[in-house]
Amino acid sequence: MIDATIEALVEAGIREELITEQDRIYSRNRVLARLNKLDFDKPTFVPRDSIPNLLDTLTEYAVESGLVENLLEEKDRFMAEVMDVFVSKPSEVTHTFNALRVVDVEAATSFFYKMSQASNYIQTKRIANNITYKAPTRYGTLDITINLSKPEKDPREIARARLQPAPETNYPTGLLAIENEGYGGHLKHPARANHRIIPLTLGGEEWSFQYSPYLYYNEHSILLSNEVRDMVIDRSAFERLLDFVGQFPHYFAGSNADLPIVGGSILTHDHYQAGRYRFAMDDANVVATYRSDRYDQVDIETLEWPLSVVRLRSTQREQLAMLANQLLGHWQNYEDGDIVPYTGAVRHNTVTPIARRRDGRYELDLVLRNNRTSEAHPDGIFHPHADVHHIKRENIGLIEVMGLAVLPARLKTELEQVVRFIEGEDVEVADMHKAWAEELKTKSGDARVIVDQAVVDKFVKGLEDAGVFKQTVEGQERFTAFMSSFLSHVDKVEYGASTTGSNR
Repeated sequence: MIDATIEALVEAGIREELITEQDRIYSRNRVLARLNKLDFDKPTFVPRDSIPNLLDTLTEYAVESGLVENLLEEKDRFMAEVMDVFVSKPSEVTHTFNALRVVDVEAATSFFYKMSQASNYIQTKRIANNITYKAPTRYGTLDITINLSKPEKDPREIARARLQPAPETNYPTGLLAIENEGYGGHLKHPARANHRIIPLTLGGEEWSFQYSPYLYYNEHSILLSNEVRDMVIDRSAFERLLDFVGQFPHYFAGSNADLPIVGGSILTHDHYQAGRYRFAMDDANVVATYRSDRYDQVDIETLEWPLSVVRLRSTQREQLAMLANQLLGHWQNYEDGDIVPYTGAVRHNTVTPIARRRDGRYELDLVLRNNRTSEAHPDGIFHPHADVHHIKRENIGLIEVMGLAVLPARLKTELEQVVRFIEGEDVEVADMHKAWAEELKTKSGDARVIVDQAVVDKFVKGLEDAGVFKQTVEGQERFTAFMSSFLSHVDKVEYGASTTGSNR
């Protein structure tokens, strides 16, 4: 039985173009070695199945044989090591990528994306568990994802982590460091034996390109600095983002903000996210247009979007980066009501930038962010407020800024209870949802449709909470005042002057 699974995995590797027919015997023998298996009976029938399913079967065999402990992290490590047999060395992957890129850059990324999926580095089987749907809003059709792709840890793993702390090592230097390529993993660091990255040059610096193992949208990728350093949004960051979309015009690239609360989960490693996906924000309506005498090659717009967005568009990359830097510097010191830029020496104002190519021009969206907290809003004044925390309490990062909600796994069960409650069943609804569920029960229609729409409404409310200038008459008047003060400042200062403190 297991011999047939091994041969089926080799067949799948050939089918997915990870290896060729010439590699069949070598690959089979390397898998046998990882199973401590010395013999092999060539099967008369080889089942056709997906690589993730075949890996699960092999892993079950390894667990039953006592080769692998029945814990998620150990099984993941085993699967990564098996698939490393089928993945070319980094230099070979890079050589193929670059050779394709010379002819067709889309063919290069398609090759790398397909390889990352076939090698099980991108966890396609787990990602398929996510609950996803689209729903209409006043801002366009938004994406909702309930994230079920990352399995919950076994209680034994949690206990072991407490009893056996992770090795005291500075290697790899972080979860995004280039040293993860091929790394075996340990108790608190994921296995990356089947992981490959592509070297890039962005803004004259050495960076790397990889895909996310738990992608949330098509070709969800990560750009990471080869130097481990803190996240910083400055003119150099704008230049690197524009450089990337210049090299890969079919992708967008964006960065989380560089401050806590409004930033991403990893602020200790300079990195961006990219991909091939059209978000609702891409098609947001224009509210107002502006011009600058000094930057006369740049179109300046504000958008109808729950967060406050300034869109810059031009064929001139240098002018875009310079004007973006001017806007960042002005925003970093801007004060208006609840928008307070500093508490002592602690800065609160920053931006979430997104770059793309469209209709022959470069676009750079700058989303204005402020991470100040208050007694009324201890999680953040411009952060989802308490009334939406039962659905979304986590940070509004880059992906959500653009209109794709990533919601916690707990909602799968909790929302099912709400649906059944609306349908009239005698079920126990979580306390945090009770008042909301009672309100939804008064609506007529299909219960699941009602709940799905109500979830996206809560997500939109959370995005609106994060907007520094609200989509109200007063909020837009304040946004106009900001833009007027910014453009007045820009057209008075010396052309090209830096207004930010950090330009790496």
